[in-house]
Amino acid sequence: MRENVRRVRRPATGGAPAFDLTYVRSGPRGATPVLVIPGGPGLASVLPYRGLRRWAARGGLDLIMVEHRGVGRSRNDLAGDPLPPEAMRITEVLDDLAAVLDAEGVDRAVIVGSSYGSYLAMAFGARHPERVHAMLLDSALQSAHDIDLERACLRELFWDADDDMARGVKRLVAAGVSERIVLDIVRAAYELGGTDLVHPLVRHRPGFAWRALGAYATRDAEIARFPGIYEFDLVGTIAFRELGYGGTPDGHPLDPARTYLPLAPRYPAFVGEPYDLIEAVRSFDWPLVVLSGDRDLRTPSAIAERVVAAAPDATLVRIHNGHSALDTHPMALLNAVRRLVRGQQDRLPGDEPALDRLPRKGLSAAFPGLLLHIAHLDALLRRRVLRR
Repeated sequence: MRENVRRVRRPATGGAPAFDLTYVRSGPRGATPVLVIPGGPGLASVLPYRGLRRWAARGGLDLIMVEHRGVGRSRNDLAGDPLPPEAMRITEVLDDLAAVLDAEGVDRAVIVGSSYGSYLAMAFGARHPERVHAMLLDSALQSAHDIDLERACLRELFWDADDDMARGVKRLVAAGVSERIVLDIVRAAYELGGTDLVHPLVRHRPGFAWRALGAYATRDAEIARFPGIYEFDLVGTIAFRELGYGGTPDGHPLDPARTYLPLAPRYPAFVGEPYDLIEAVRSFDWPLVVLSGDRDLRTPSAIAERVVAAAPDATLVRIHNGHSALDTHPMALLNAVRRLVRGQQDRLPGDEPALDRLPRKGLSAAFPGLLLHIAHLDALLRRRVLRR
């Protein structure tokens, strides 16, 4: 599918230079376009989601995706230099989205956000409510203070439980494996493949599957950058300054506040969130769908339930999935979006079994099966070594 990559000039503001913001629009033009905001911060839109836009177009969706400022084709200013920290503000990102809608002549859109993108979606609703026709939140991220919900969920599952999985995690920590790395890896494994993937990882000493997940899930003092795909280095300023990624550990085991701590010296300290989204959703007067995975440990279901309880016209949809259906079960997300575009969101709870049965497509969808094969290979090699 040929795509027309477009640009809109964004002006200099607050000491930040002007730059060209890149976006792409695909599919048949509809009365109500869908603006999809991926997670991160750091995920690009143009390259990683070509497949998503192709599938969406086949289903009749008019999709707009914006390359986040500081990422990919929106990375540099007009002189070709990377955008400075002064350009990295959530409010500016929200105005970027509105500028793209203006450029496309779109008065109102269905706003779809996943993970960090769901935070932007809700913040967009708070700043530009007149531009929202409806909204879908996938793995809703609502407040920096929700880390306490995340802690409780992780510790109940991996530390406090009286089962083989928790005992395996404790054995790894007792054997000297970094507690931060153990958490990052078992959390990712559980979200991707559930207990079937976690058990072989924690049963023995770390092997090939462990190292593969480590490359995928862990953070160290070096900033991972995959140009055009995932670029955290510039937008990390938003993560730390406005979303509190450099959290304070509480002194207890398996603390998710430690995940990004190795990067904290590189970025500004947390100054506060630009919006109170817990309060803001109470005034959302448009149809709202919240998609929640039952294995999502980064944005636990309690957040989704709170959003739905507060918003006037909200529908909760539970699926068997981990974090971010946009990346791990895009067909479920697209089908939910189609229901919302057609005004049929009230049917979505009854669609849950059908959404679970949809084929899982994309690289992230194939990753769990590959990891499970590698984990079984690790066990086989270990048995052969022990026999010698």
